[in-house]
Amino acid sequence: MRVTGVGHAGMRFETTGGSVLCDPWVNPTFFASWVPFPDNTQLDWRALGDCDYLYVSHLHRDHFDADNLRDNVSKDARVLLPDYPTDELENELRALGFKHFVRTETGVPQELDGGLRFMITSLKGPGDGPIGDSALSLDDGTARVVNQNDAHPLDIPKLLEFGAYDAHFTQFSGAIWWPMVYDLPKAAKREFARRKRIGQEDRAMRYIREVGAPHIFPTAGPPCFLDDELFRWNGLGYEGVEDESIFTDQWEFLGRMRELGHDGGHLLLPGTTAEIGHGTVDDLTHPVSDAEIETIFLDKERYLRDFAERARPAIDAQKARWSAPQPDILRQLKEWIEPLMKRADHMCDGIGGPVRMDLHEMPADTPGVDADGTLSLAFDFPAREIRVWNGEQARYRWGVPATLVQTNIDTGEVDWSNSLFLSVRFSATRVGQYNEYLYTFFKCLSEERMDYVENWYDAQNDDGRDIELDGWTVQARCPHLSADLSKFGSVDGEILTCSLHNWKFNLRTGRCLTSAGHEIRAAKIQN
Repeated sequence: MRVTGVGHAGMRFETTGGSVLCDPWVNPTFFASWVPFPDNTQLDWRALGDCDYLYVSHLHRDHFDADNLRDNVSKDARVLLPDYPTDELENELRALGFKHFVRTETGVPQELDGGLRFMITSLKGPGDGPIGDSALSLDDGTARVVNQNDAHPLDIPKLLEFGAYDAHFTQFSGAIWWPMVYDLPKAAKREFARRKRIGQEDRAMRYIREVGAPHIFPTAGPPCFLDDELFRWNGLGYEGVEDESIFTDQWEFLGRMRELGHDGGHLLLPGTTAEIGHGTVDDLTHPVSDAEIETIFLDKERYLRDFAERARPAIDAQKARWSAPQPDILRQLKEWIEPLMKRADHMCDGIGGPVRMDLHEMPADTPGVDADGTLSLAFDFPAREIRVWNGEQARYRWGVPATLVQTNIDTGEVDWSNSLFLSVRFSATRVGQYNEYLYTFFKCLSEERMDYVENWYDAQNDDGRDIELDGWTVQARCPHLSADLSKFGSVDGEILTCSLHNWKFNLRTGRCLTSAGHEIRAAKIQN
């Protein structure tokens, strides 16, 4: 089986049963903030897009690049479609011209023409999109691989029922805006970012150990930030805030793997090719010299400054499409979002208070705007309404360019967490714990998504089973995203940590220490 890297989470497999193109992303996204790293614009996208099968893992725009899919990928390709609770992914692909779909059932192997076996493991919880994320397993008789990308499959034994893997393509660098955009003391921000990087690396290493493949290709990150105002988020070595970034690059993670005694890691650049066999990786060839690779990773600032100049026209073109904010933006938000609040009892009650959003650079004739051009709004979740902020205490406060909110309104963007927030083009403050319900709400700005997630919360994660863990009886599934606590749970005194997402719980009180809500059922075992 031959693999070609195409950037970020993207790759193309040449198998005995046909070619499979995965997650082909090339254009700047998330309001022109994220760009694939390293540069993949030089690839022959028409040739790559002439494939037998297309796999798009999920709808996040660093995986679903509508322009690239429309312009360069063959519409004769058969789409390997994850099993999601809504039809959004299929509908968007159909709108781009794709018409041949292979439907799947999560975790169930299927066979394609030519004997190519595949399996898609789909995730469907609110934290996964909420319409999901997925992993792809392939077996053509010469090699067996799993492309995990961003997905964090909770049932590793089920994943391994497909067979022992020869190569594992896995995310190692996360996708989040915490703590980068938050108003925190510099020392605290650096420490939170350090913990985030370590947590992401540890999670990747746990999956590497659990899956057990001898060969590892770190993929699905990091992006690079080429707009001048965001350049500082590119990681180490920039403007004195290097350790406030959460992003680890491929070179750094491969070094981390070697430190931990795993020598099976391989660098997959855009254009890198390799032959994967049973337990082997041969003929790994990069498109650039060793000296050029060192420039990319060890002289990164120079590399990225040059890349930024090349990318400037594409970034400027996207910015030119942003909408000018309208004086009646409050009315537009009320008409769209207030009906959704009324459908979202679990989330509104879980948020439990007003959230302040300061919209900057509003027109001077906007009702309620201040002298600086800022319109401060309260998303009053207990009252299920949006109104002008009246000075009350708000645990969460966001400062957002009004043009980004207006653009999301005009385009009908239903997932603000994976558009506006991932852009890191905003500022945030909060008092107290992270509130998962809040950001989940802003992933669900359609009736279909909102109803699905509310029903999911109705069902909850607790299946009633208990396990014994270090002197405690604890429910078997994590209250966050149903991780198996017999595998991912560890206890230190009275604190349980689920290492899948590093959520913490006080076992004595049942309280979640990471986010509001999500209490755990637990009792001390009496001797």
